[in-house]
Amino acid sequence: MGTPKTKAKKGKWYDRLRNKYRLVFMNDETLEERFTFRLSRLNVFVALGTLTIVLIFLTSILIAFTPLREYIPGYTNIRLQKDLYALQRKSDSIELALIRKDQFIRNLKDVISGDIKTEVPVPKDTLRRYSDIKLTRSVEDSLLRVQIENQGKYSLYKIENNEADSKKRYSLGNLLFFTPLKGVITSEFDPAGRHFGVDVVSKENEAIKAVLDGTVIFSDWTVETGYVIAIQHQQNLVSVYKHNSALLKKQGEIVKAGEAIAIVGESGELKTGPHLHFELWSDGSPVDPKEYITF
Repeated sequence: MGTPKTKAKKGKWYDRLRNKYRLVFMNDETLEERFTFRLSRLNVFVALGTLTIVLIFLTSILIAFTPLREYIPGYTNIRLQKDLYALQRKSDSIELALIRKDQFIRNLKDVISGDIKTEVPVPKDTLRRYSDIKLTRSVEDSLLRVQIENQGKYSLYKIENNEADSKKRYSLGNLLFFTPLKGVITSEFDPAGRHFGVDVVSKENEAIKAVLDGTVIFSDWTVETGYVIAIQHQQNLVSVYKHNSALLKKQGEIVKAGEAIAIVGESGELKTGPHLHFELWSDGSPVDPKEYITF
């Protein structure tokens, strides 16, 4: 319990806050009262506190919902990060497009100059010394060789003696050819009759497809065989498509296996109806396409 003097002091302090004062605005010359306000210390403290809280609230809203927040140290701008990510993706796509255009221009120069690279050089392995490797035949290997040789000794089929031709056939047999056109073969491969390909009859307006990946080295009109397109492939292999009604690829373009390159037709002076005359050349020599492709 406090003393009477302490209670009197507390009462006087509280009463002072509630004491009324008058704020008068007067004309200095005529002493006429213009505005009059009745105030107390408590009202002034409440008004100032309320005004301070409102100002703090409005300042927080202004910073949170306006670009002013970017000037606050440590604040991360999410939109700026999204814009940077979009610009990075766009620059990557532009770089990829430039690389493809440069590759196209280099391939076109190679086709024009005749310097067509069909095989990718294999880098030499310098980590291993192959000269130090010694291969020895085991007893089982020798017995297996004798067994295989005896099986083919009395074969009735013709044995190919030309090693270069055998290697070429073996390499072509390892390639996976795409059928250029599904249809019926009406004329077979006949080098003696100067028919260096096969004639395939199919429906009208059928799409002709590339048999392998490669580069278009010829795409133009000829008098005898009409619209002709030729593609250079790997291993010095060239495929030729004649008597087309329309060509879908231009010289210098890179095509993929199974991609449409022309439309079947009957163009040219040597036409015999809508069909595809297809030729396959390996190292400058024609080969029978039926040995490697199913039509």
